[in-house]
Amino acid sequence: MNSTMKKRWISLYVENQVGVLSKISGLFSGKSYNLDSLTVGTTEDPTVSRMTIATVSDDETFEQIKKQLNRLVEVIKVIDFTDIFVRMKEILYIKVKNCTSEDKIEAFQIAETFKAKVIDYGKDSLLLEFVQTATKNDAVIKLMKEEFKSIEVVRGGSVGIESISMMER
Repeated sequence: MNSTMKKRWISLYVENQVGVLSKISGLFSGKSYNLDSLTVGTTEDPTVSRMTIATVSDDETFEQIKKQLNRLVEVIKVIDFTDIFVRMKEILYIKVKNCTSEDKIEAFQIAETFKAKVIDYGKDSLLLEFVQTATKNDAVIKLMKEEFKSIEVVRGGSVGIESISMMER
């Protein structure tokens, strides 16, 4: 097996009940696997939740993770998103604080370039909302750190669904 470390994505259908999230995150921490991102939400069936998990691992470790997840009673289905066509987005909020008029113009230009929304606005600050891939959000954060003295960042974690067509994520 390949021992190259790479970003992996798993989608889980799980029973929507108390303790399932801690059991699954506990599986990761107990084995010293790092969770890069974990999002959970109820599906169209209120008894089922869907989790999207990102981790970095080699092939062998990732196979172990999938096997261990499949063994949990509360896990209904495990889908490996790593090498399939998936629609995946992450929400990102960036608050630009202590900004000048010039800073605001720059922030609006960045928002327009990255198809972000300005969702709140004050005398010396503004709040931007980005909904795009985690990779694009990484680039936005890097740019915003370079451009502005004071920013606050909140990321919501990625969610994904299998593509209908064969388009890239």
